[in-house]
Amino acid sequence: MKGVSSSMISLALRIALGAIFIYAALPKIADPVAFAGSVAAYRILPYFWSYLTAAVLPFLELTCGVLLILGVRVRSGALIIGALNVVFMAALAAAMIRGLDIDCGCFRQDGPKTAPWVALVRDAFFLAMTAAVLRYERLRIR
Repeated sequence: MKGVSSSMISLALRIALGAIFIYAALPKIADPVAFAGSVAAYRILPYFWSYLTAAVLPFLELTCGVLLILGVRVRSGALIIGALNVVFMAALAAAMIRGLDIDCGCFRQDGPKTAPWVALVRDAFFLAMTAAVLRYERLRIR
């Protein structure tokens, strides 16, 4: 019974995390220029790198989300998503420390802003989900 419930929790976490990253990727893919503006608002990268990041990052998020949902290369997809969350959290913390009044650019490119601290807490939750996926995957492989 314990194995069945663990595998169900693992499956639910994988699908939820994958769906979140697919959902996050699609608006960025649809409007890469607006997403490049969101990246540039952080004032971390040189101008050119904002556009390169806007061109690559959404497809990375989409690919990792699909891998998690399909259950293919789960560890790789989860590790990349975990690394992305750490980078996102560092960028949000840097924006907060510098007092930048920006939208996180996480899920939409227009509309009301998401406060950086809300996005930071949300990314911490996603990072915890990623850690749980990696833990369950490690237990499954044993």
